[in-house]
Amino acid sequence: MNDLPGRTSFPIDSGARVTMLGILINLILLTAKLIGGFLTGSLGLIADGFHSASDLATDLAVLGGIHLGARKPDANHAYGHGRYETIAGGIVAGALMLVGAYIAWSAGSALYSQRTSYPGFAVIIIAAGSVLSKEWIARRTFRLAERLRSPALRANAWHHRSDALSSIAVLLGGAGSLFGFGHADQLAGIIVGLMVITAGSRTVGNVLHELTEGGISQSELASIQEAISRIPEVRNWHKLRTRRVGREVFVDLHVLIDPELSVLEGHRISMQVEEAVRNACRHPVNVLVHVEPDIPELAAHNLDG
Repeated sequence: MNDLPGRTSFPIDSGARVTMLGILINLILLTAKLIGGFLTGSLGLIADGFHSASDLATDLAVLGGIHLGARKPDANHAYGHGRYETIAGGIVAGALMLVGAYIAWSAGSALYSQRTSYPGFAVIIIAAGSVLSKEWIARRTFRLAERLRSPALRANAWHHRSDALSSIAVLLGGAGSLFGFGHADQLAGIIVGLMVITAGSRTVGNVLHELTEGGISQSELASIQEAISRIPEVRNWHKLRTRRVGREVFVDLHVLIDPELSVLEGHRISMQVEEAVRNACRHPVNVLVHVEPDIPELAAHNLDG
């Protein structure tokens, strides 16, 4: 089997392009932060540089996930390879939580030890550039992730934003040092670290939901049910099931129709149902419709639907 009927192709090139753009930005920031950190003696900026290095690693994971997830179905993966991208998103989210924990722990340890930091004005310039560039690429990646329904891109967008947030901590530390307050970066680092952990755990939850055969949301399911109910030839339906595979949703259901209709009419109705389900979903969907005659003898078998 090389493909599934009605399978939707994805504009994955746009996802790869925005990820490669993120790689370029991270390379520039990594160089600037490490050089600036060593020249100014700012431990916060050096740590932020290693954060940018972790972004490079996750960007590569996302690129690999997008590439593998875009492969067509084959004999061993009849539902496609979309979960490679989901797994990549989980890897990125896990790295995100580790980075957040490291930021919060480092900042908390420095605050507990009463260490102060006065990195100077040069750090403010580098950190401000990091905040602006990473927030820009984060928003661009968020928009694309929403359009493509990509869990890997969404996780990577949060990773970009976590870098922007950690740079805010460095920026506040630099600004605080100019006013003689040496604990500003530690306090901001604790807050930012907890925010990063929260963002990563939310993404991990979404990934686990899909990998454990979780279906679509109740609001999406209600939209599908409403669309089916508007088809007059469908008397009833049952066994409506959904599952996510990467960016796609797979839907299968049984519809009950007039038993006197011909096979051709039954097929036409099933095509109507498929089209209605596709129009009700906000993302690529594959639909499988089982047509059954609406007769009392079969009602007992439909109680689970």
